[in-house]
This record gives sequence, C-alpha cells and structure tokens, in this order.
Amino acid sequence: MRIAKIALVLLFVILGVALSAIILMQEGKSDGLGALSGSTDTYWQKNRGRSVEGSLEKFTKFGTVAFFAVALLLDIIW
Repeated sequence: MRIAKIALVLLFVILGVALSAIILMQEGKSDGLGALSGSTDTYWQKNRGRSVEGSLEKFTKFGTVAFFAVALLLDIIW
C-alpha cells in the first residue's frame, strides 16, 4: 500500500507540473471586437482543433481530468 501511495504522489506531482507547462504554452483567447458583433468564424477558427493550440487544449482537458482523478484516489487511500 505504501508503494501505491508513493506512486500516486509522484504521478500527482508530474501531472501538476505538466498541466502548468501546458497551460503556460497556450495562447490567450482574444476574440476581439468580432465576438461582439457576431461575426462568422474564420478558416483558422474552424480548423483550430487540428493545430498545435487545439492539441494543447485537448491535453489540458485530459490532464485536468487525470489530475483530479489522482487527487480523489489520494484522498481515498490516504
């Protein structure tokens, strides 16, 4: 049981550092004044999911779920 706790704590720390790095690598969401007037999406916005920024968003979502799952497991077994 002690080994499982140590492994989960290490995973928790690694996920925390990785999430911090991924979040810092992302660009800000600056829609500008186009968002106020309801302008249509550009080609870049439609294909953003296939770009590096889209991948970073996916990794952030997955990492966040994993981070909270490990936090919950640590709370249960601690």
